Amino acid sequence: MVQTDPPTVPVADLLPGGLAPEGEWQSYKDDQRWRETSEEKRAQARLQDQMINEVRQAAEVHRQVRQYMRGIIKPGIDMTYMCTTLEDTVRKLIQANGLEAGIAFPTGCSLNHIAAHWTPNAGDKTVLQYDDVMKLDFGTHINGHIVDCAFTIAFNPKYDPLLDAVKAATNTGIREAGVDARLGDIGAAVQEVMESYEVELDGKTHQVKCVRNLNGHSIDAYQIHAGKSVPIVKGGEQGVRMEEGEFFAIETFGSTGKGYVNEDMECSHYMKNYDVGHVPLRLPKAKQLLGVIDRNFGTLAFCKRYLDRLGESKYQMALKSLCDNGVVTPFPPLCDQRGSYVAQFEHTIYLHPHKKEVLSRGDDY
Repeated sequence: MVQTDPPTVPVADLLPGGLAPEGEWQSYKDDQRWRETSEEKRAQARLQDQMINEVRQAAEVHRQVRQYMRGIIKPGIDMTYMCTTLEDTVRKLIQANGLEAGIAFPTGCSLNHIAAHWTPNAGDKTVLQYDDVMKLDFGTHINGHIVDCAFTIAFNPKYDPLLDAVKAATNTGIREAGVDARLGDIGAAVQEVMESYEVELDGKTHQVKCVRNLNGHSIDAYQIHAGKSVPIVKGGEQGVRMEEGEFFAIETFGSTGKGYVNEDMECSHYMKNYDVGHVPLRLPKAKQLLGVIDRNFGTLAFCKRYLDRLGESKYQMALKSLCDNGVVTPFPPLCDQRGSYVAQFEHTIYLHPHKKEVLSRGDDY
């Protein structure tokens, strides 16, 4: 069996013996290299086979979906159409099923100075332009094992040095990551590479800056940000190290602006707090909406379009109540200064006992 165009065949049906393709393997740094030949470490690695196969399957869905989307994303595409096409393709290929498999978070398609957390809300008429710089950040999951992976699309070649800087910085972060690696050291290495690039836009030369208040992060089951941050500048997270058996999203953001983001614009992204206990809610509509969130998203992030799709309406007050009560957190768009351009590349990695695996690596990036 082969994949159709547009893709409609579930990835599971294309895998020989149900085994998903492995990601890119990288050795650990010198002082951890012994793990590769340790029989004990290799035996430990085999214990994770089933869980890792699920994540690899989610990664293969990500690769096939992004390959298809690259073919249809052109200047003039309606952003809502683009997102719904991407999301519907993920649902088909991953055989979306409640909380067992599906989309891990809203499709980020932040443009230009907006670095992250923008997706169209209902009625948004934004159309992608030739001179836009779009970060396409989407996630897939099977049984809560999340693949968080992003890339940047820019049609105008003048932005190429900006994209090259961020891609190189992300690959540096991946190379520096590993068991016992200090998070602060990774940030320093990323910054050095990122800031060695320049981009000339309309006669003005910009040194590419790391967006210093955005970072990579550890990932856990049904928890996209699991407590550890991977900085992209020096000086952060002193003393905290990566550990065997952890998943990380290694992502970097390069900017022609200030290299600092603030929350701005209308919110679209929301997520139920991971450790929230029972909170008494007065509004009946808020209780009802929480039920919808619990059944459909659990602690995975969602957006207003996802609520609309489920047939929810007039939920604005209820959603505000859930946010005010600390049950749900809003994640508004994160923006650098207007007129600047931000690019992003991101991969999900797993620290096996013996080696690290770049799960979401593809021929494209």
